[in-house]
Amino acid sequence: MSITLERRYADRLEEFSARHAFLVDLVMVLALMGCAALGGSLTLPGTEPPDQDRTATVLTGVACLVLLKHRTHPRTAVVVAGGCTVAAIALGYLVTPLLLAPVMAALYWLATLTDRKTTRGYGLTTLVAVTLAAVFSASMNHISLLLRTIGPIFWLMLPLAAGKMTQLRRAYLRSVQARAEHAERTREEEARLRVTEERMRIARELHDVVAHHMALANAQAGTAAHLALSNPEQTRKILTDLTGTTSSALRELKAALGLLRHSDSEDDTGPGSTALEPAPGLARLPELVAACESAGLEVTVTTQGEPRPLSPGVDLTAFRIVQEALTNVTKHATAEAAHVRLAYTGSRLLITVTDDGTGKPAAEAPQGSRGFGVIGMRERAHSVGGELCAGPRPQGGFEVTTALPLQPAPLPAEGTTP
Repeated sequence: MSITLERRYADRLEEFSARHAFLVDLVMVLALMGCAALGGSLTLPGTEPPDQDRTATVLTGVACLVLLKHRTHPRTAVVVAGGCTVAAIALGYLVTPLLLAPVMAALYWLATLTDRKTTRGYGLTTLVAVTLAAVFSASMNHISLLLRTIGPIFWLMLPLAAGKMTQLRRAYLRSVQARAEHAERTREEEARLRVTEERMRIARELHDVVAHHMALANAQAGTAAHLALSNPEQTRKILTDLTGTTSSALRELKAALGLLRHSDSEDDTGPGSTALEPAPGLARLPELVAACESAGLEVTVTTQGEPRPLSPGVDLTAFRIVQEALTNVTKHATAEAAHVRLAYTGSRLLITVTDDGTGKPAAEAPQGSRGFGVIGMRERAHSVGGELCAGPRPQGGFEVTTALPLQPAPLPAEGTTP
């Protein structure tokens, strides 16, 4: 708790210092002037202070005033403050922490604001100069050589170590802040990516539902209009199928919109809740074939290998791909028949949808008629780890081939790249 409070107060002090830099520097300089003046008045017992008050005052003032530029010129501040301190010691003033206060402050800011090489060069040079001045100073004759050497070294090493610790702490805080900003930016990008993927999934689902049923309804209405006079009985049957097509479209559209409104926090079994229709799968393939046949397209389905259970996602993907392929045949190809082949091989399901028509190439289609059928089918296949190819056949007609795993491919672990 005490460490947390200490860091909090230290952070507040640094923020205040950054906002009012000149004011803080001025207060520091005045305080150092007082310390240096007090240190210059101290003497050992039985000795007289040197008669150089005016010179000492000038040296002290210069050593302190130069610290006003320590933020932009830390090296100059160390050189000037160190030179003035050495000159004061040479005049016979006693070496005390108060007298060394200006050069100690300069060394602290040097270690905080510069790199290690600069700190080492200027710091060692200043330390050696001040120590030699203390060793040969006449005011220190009554003190042993060991104390005259250790004292200045200790007091000047202290600000160098403190300044380097401050520099390391600031670098650590900057790295923590950078990591936090990166994590926040990554979360925002991941959220945008998930929203985009969800929007694309909804768009594919609505496209498959609306495009398929509307295409069938259009084809059934056209066939009924063509046979209205010549074959009333067949017309009546087609109109009955048209009613089923539109009803199925409304049910699937309602189910899709119900999923959008569905909330995990709501109890689906509570009063007023609506049971959602299960997602379609290959089990509804006969219903899809019957709907296409009522629109005038003969569809045959063959199965190779032993049918095996599919995961719900792969089952839905397989159905939607077959549905979209047959829808494209109804809309774009002058075909009378289509063939759907399901082949269970190993751990994959191969689906092939072919027709015998002459589909209009996309490059020749009118600008407003280009849709997203093939793009949507390919995206669906890739979403479960499968592959899809679509294009005209050499012998005529169009072919859609997809290979889907019986179980969807596992998603990459969080924090790894696929």
